Amino acid sequence: MSPEPIVAGLLCAVLALYVLTGGADFGGGLWDLLARGPRQIRQRRAIAIAIGPIWEANHVWLIVAIVITFVCFPASFAAIGTALHVPLSLMLIGIVIRGTSFVFRSYDSRDFEVQRRWSFLFASASACTPVLLGVVVGSIASGKIVVEKGQVVGGFFHAWIQPFPWAVGLLTLAIFAFLAAVYMTVKTHDDVELQEDFRRNGLFAAGAVFCLAWFAFFLSKSGAPTVWNGLWDAPLSIPFQVWVGTIGIGCIGSLYFRWYIWARRLAAFQVLLVIAGWAFSQWPYVVPPNLTVFDAAPPNVLWLVIAVLLTGALPLIPAYAWLLYVFRDGSDSSSH
Repeated sequence: MSPEPIVAGLLCAVLALYVLTGGADFGGGLWDLLARGPRQIRQRRAIAIAIGPIWEANHVWLIVAIVITFVCFPASFAAIGTALHVPLSLMLIGIVIRGTSFVFRSYDSRDFEVQRRWSFLFASASACTPVLLGVVVGSIASGKIVVEKGQVVGGFFHAWIQPFPWAVGLLTLAIFAFLAAVYMTVKTHDDVELQEDFRRNGLFAAGAVFCLAWFAFFLSKSGAPTVWNGLWDAPLSIPFQVWVGTIGIGCIGSLYFRWYIWARRLAAFQVLLVIAGWAFSQWPYVVPPNLTVFDAAPPNVLWLVIAVLLTGALPLIPAYAWLLYVFRDGSDSSSH
């Protein structure tokens, strides 16, 4: 068995874990920014309580994804780091600002003006960073990062100053906001008013995800032909689209009828399907149109990485699951 598809699958799994956990944290920051009305302070407090215990742990998955790409796909890592160093640098700055402002808001003076400034920094970074992450993903999928003789062609701006990457960026922000709102409906099970606030946010975000997903899809015809062909012309593309749509309708229906536990499960499953669709649509490319998963490190390196990842997962995943259990939402069957 070739190790390249295994490593690529592990990379996608790690990215999915980051979206489902860290992505929801970013979405919570967006709702912090948009909090309005008589319950805005309670909304922000609920978001902070939900994010606080685990937000640092969630970045483990991003670090693992970066290390896998660097070690296993060095040519792709170099191409991405060269062509997209501007949005990548801005994204990393956003992650740092978001984290530090969240900490300072928690431990600095409780003066209103001080809190307002830290809250604005935290929420603004939470809103901008997912857009930049989506821009990076969209730029990679677009096929505009061309590598010839080991060198990136096109400069530092060509790949990401395009409509398609920014459409993917806005879609990423909408997905993160949707996840956060759905998660918060379960977290606020003991406060019906807040639960209703986040339910409305979730329904609004679901509409934004629907519109932006179709917008990005139609832009992909010219902006990312590999993705377009994978999601439209491949043999199983139409059944896959129907499946994703069915799960999405089920999730929105569960949210509408206040079946919050099912809404959370279906939201997570739908996001997993979206990530899987993106991965399969550009298979076997890591960076279209030149670099595939088979332009990887030597097989002995890949097998060693696989062994290390699987061995490291033995203590990491149970410890992470225990962390989530300790800070669980405390919901019961009445939340279904």
